[in-house]
Amino acid sequence: MLRFIARRLATALGLLLLLSVLVYWLLSVALDPLDDLRTNPAVNRDQLIEIRVMQLNLDQPWFVRYWDWLTSFVRGDLGVAWRTGQQVNDLLGGAIATSVQLVFAATVIALLVGVTIGLISALRQYTTFDYAITFVSFVLFALPVFWVAVLLKQFLAIGVNDYLNNPTMNWPAVIGLSVVAGLFWAGAIATEFRRQLMVFGIAFATTLAVLSYALLSGWVLDPQLGVIGVGLIGFGAAVAITMIFAGLNNRRALYSALTTAAAGVVAWVAMQWLFFYYEMNEWLLLGLLLVAIGVACLIGWLFGGPDRGVSMRGASVVAVIVAVAIYADRVLQGWDVYMGASIINRRPIATIGSGTPNLGGDFWITQLDKWTHLILPTIALVLISFAGYTRYQRGSMLEVMSQDYIRTARAKGLSERIVITRHALRNALLPLASIVPVDFITMIGGAVITETIFSWAGMGRLFITSLGGSEIDPVMAYIMITGALAMIANLVADFVYGILDPRIRVNA
Repeated sequence: MLRFIARRLATALGLLLLLSVLVYWLLSVALDPLDDLRTNPAVNRDQLIEIRVMQLNLDQPWFVRYWDWLTSFVRGDLGVAWRTGQQVNDLLGGAIATSVQLVFAATVIALLVGVTIGLISALRQYTTFDYAITFVSFVLFALPVFWVAVLLKQFLAIGVNDYLNNPTMNWPAVIGLSVVAGLFWAGAIATEFRRQLMVFGIAFATTLAVLSYALLSGWVLDPQLGVIGVGLIGFGAAVAITMIFAGLNNRRALYSALTTAAAGVVAWVAMQWLFFYYEMNEWLLLGLLLVAIGVACLIGWLFGGPDRGVSMRGASVVAVIVAVAIYADRVLQGWDVYMGASIINRRPIATIGSGTPNLGGDFWITQLDKWTHLILPTIALVLISFAGYTRYQRGSMLEVMSQDYIRTARAKGLSERIVITRHALRNALLPLASIVPVDFITMIGGAVITETIFSWAGMGRLFITSLGGSEIDPVMAYIMITGALAMIANLVADFVYGILDPRIRVNA
């Protein structure tokens, strides 16, 4: 194993060195830092050119400048953005944090939704539901992200902001969304026509009731979950997670999940006190999430049974869902204050930037402001990524379901739920294990269009700005960091694939 890692790292370093030489040479040929001065009508133009030549060492051959850059890079000095005088280290720190914040949310949502719908589409192969999902996936996959971003700005941001300033009940839209929800769940859950009609009716009525309550009660103007909302989410998640991964007949797994949900309701009360008296930050929230997962694992272990792992995993997932619900409820408690801020002016859905300047407020107001700025770019990235993950998961699942060991599992009398979740799904996720890490790193360095349209000061925006300003140091830092992350992502993908598939470990 150590020899394998050393060999891969040595190869990666060699490739990065070759990449740096090639890119630096190409940038030296393509970029002209003196372009703005050549057309400058100033009297002292020649003197200004001479000063810049001395400043950037343009009188030296490119390989000499490259060696100076490389020695500084090895020491941790990434250079200077000479047009602004800012250190590249400082620029990259904020840019990486901004890109990770955007890409992480989009990747997690796209992966969860894409895998789920791809799995259902494969199980409903050649049905109307499967054809509809396939059509929607191909359409989304073909849409250019800049066009999607413009549509989101127009209809989601401007439309929602206008609605919040003059809320009215739009019955055609509510009924239309209810019909779409009914059709989706009818196609996803049921196969027989009579059962499809029943599921459609239940989903239609539930969606209609929820939307009507949210609009008529004024919930959209003051959205909060409260202890009732957190409890409903927790107990609903407990039943759903247990039904999917353990089966409701597994009473120990069900009771452990329900106990975790009940503990989450109790934790909601305690968290209100903690949130009020203590100044929160991201690291403390992460620590609280880890504590919640640990308590859930303990609950699953205490319920015991022949398979403690199933109970512990189900309880952990429920704990994460309840923790996210508690966090969301606390963030939404600042909605009135946020909407009342003069700089927001009751138009919360932001179209540009990653934050509102000079907003003020505490940690929770800042978190809510991040939410409102993340909505549009996250949806844009999710719509594009979701389509690819759906197609990958559907194709992989169809291939796995035709294997001999699936027929053997069914012949042994195992239930269809166990066959799908324990045998088929795990193996169908293998291709995604090698795709997702690479996609995540690629999006960090490659969300150029999205960051430009929404004015996010991330890695992609830094690259475009530096390239347009003929600043070699920021561009080289961007190339080296994204290149290194891409190679690390490939190494991580290999390890994850090896962990999931024992055949890979044996061959290696």
